[in-house]
Amino acid sequence: MKEYGLNDVVEMKKAHPCGENRWKIIRMGMDIRIKCLGCDHSVMLPRKEFTKKIKKVIEKAGEAE
Repeated sequence: MKEYGLNDVVEMKKAHPCGENRWKIIRMGMDIRIKCLGCDHSVMLPRKEFTKKIKKVIEKAGEAE
């Protein structure tokens, strides 16, 4: 089980077409909405699919700020 939460920055297995591979979690629930930190495009994924596609958590929400 991977640990991630709201406002965490995560790395996905595949990079976004804009070339960025860092995403910020902006909504959590049944579905998880993530926002690309390169072009600000946001994507909604079912939690099960998100869990399969996530590679690692780059930074936790509380650490950077």
